[in-house]
Amino acid sequence: MLRDKSLIPLSHQHQRALALCVRIDRAQPIPLADLKAWQDEIERLFEEEIDVHFSAEERILFPAARKFPELIPVVEELIADHASLRQLFSQAEERCMSTTSLPAFGQQLSLHIRKEERQFFERLQQLMTPEELAALGRELESALKDAAQSCALTNEVTRLKAKK
Repeated sequence: MLRDKSLIPLSHQHQRALALCVRIDRAQPIPLADLKAWQDEIERLFEEEIDVHFSAEERILFPAARKFPELIPVVEELIADHASLRQLFSQAEERCMSTTSLPAFGQQLSLHIRKEERQFFERLQQLMTPEELAALGRELESALKDAAQSCALTNEVTRLKAKK
C-alpha cells in the first residue's frame, strides 16, 4: 500500500534512520577505534531528528491510533520500543556502546522502524478516513517542524563502504 501523504514525513525520517542501520550492519566488525565516531553520529541523529520524531508519534499519532482497539497492542509495543531505544541513544551520548552493542542497536532500531512502517502505518491508513489522516498530517507537520529536514553527511568512519 502506498504511504498516505500525512505519514510521509515520518517515513522519510524512517528512511534516514534505516540508512544508519544499514551502514552499521555493513561496517561489521566495527573496530574499537571507530566507536566514538559511530556514537557521535547516533547522538547527532537523535538530537536533530529522532527525539522530535518519537515525541510527535507519542503525542499525536499513538493517541489517534488508540481509538482503534486492534491497534492498541502494537501502540504499546511501539511505546516500549521507544523507551528501550532512548536508553540505547543515551548510551551513545554517554559513549558507553561497545563493538557488540552498536550492531544490536542498529538491529533493534531497524526492527522498530519496519514494525511501524509495515504493520502500524499500513493498518492505520486502512482504519482512518481521509479526513482523519489529513488532520493527523497537519498536526504532525507542526510537531515535526523543529526536526532536521535534510540528510546529514556522514563522517569518514561511518560512511557506507563497498562490500568486501
